[in-house]
Amino acid sequence: MAREPKSHLGLIPILLLFISITARPCLSLSDSPATVFEILPKFGLPSGLLPASVSSYTLSDDGRFVVVLDKPCYIQFEYLVYYETTITGKLSYGAITELKGIQVQRFLFWFDVDEIKVDLPPSDSIYFTVGIINKKLDVDQFQNVHSCRDGLSGSCLGSLKRGIQLPSPMEEDIKMLLTE
Repeated sequence: MAREPKSHLGLIPILLLFISITARPCLSLSDSPATVFEILPKFGLPSGLLPASVSSYTLSDDGRFVVVLDKPCYIQFEYLVYYETTITGKLSYGAITELKGIQVQRFLFWFDVDEIKVDLPPSDSIYFTVGIINKKLDVDQFQNVHSCRDGLSGSCLGSLKRGIQLPSPMEEDIKMLLTE
């Protein structure tokens, strides 16, 4: 009597499971999402444009981003810079446009930073647009990520203003509106 071949259909699910497991790439640390400080250089921008206190960020396919800080803070570059808790804008190669949430102090006034751009090909300069004014600065001061301060005091403003904490630009705007 001739023997009928046995069906191996029962092995197919096991074979498919084995293939799916072995075909999956191994996870490694390089598969973890990039930090915002790693993303900026990929767009030709220095990583130190944002403070070290970034707690999260989102970046859309069209370049729109939202960066969230632990709390508002100040950093002293060539000029004093104030970062709100939420910073938004549009990231493209060599530029951040439609920027909201970063202000710079010049004399006694606070001004919104609207755009940040670098030369392409890269040079030693970075440009900040504040209203209709473009300010060229040395890019080196933005290469490293800086820790920020909650307020202004001590070494940030010198011994004359030691211990004085100035209100944030937003608090100043609210006070001005209330007194009008």
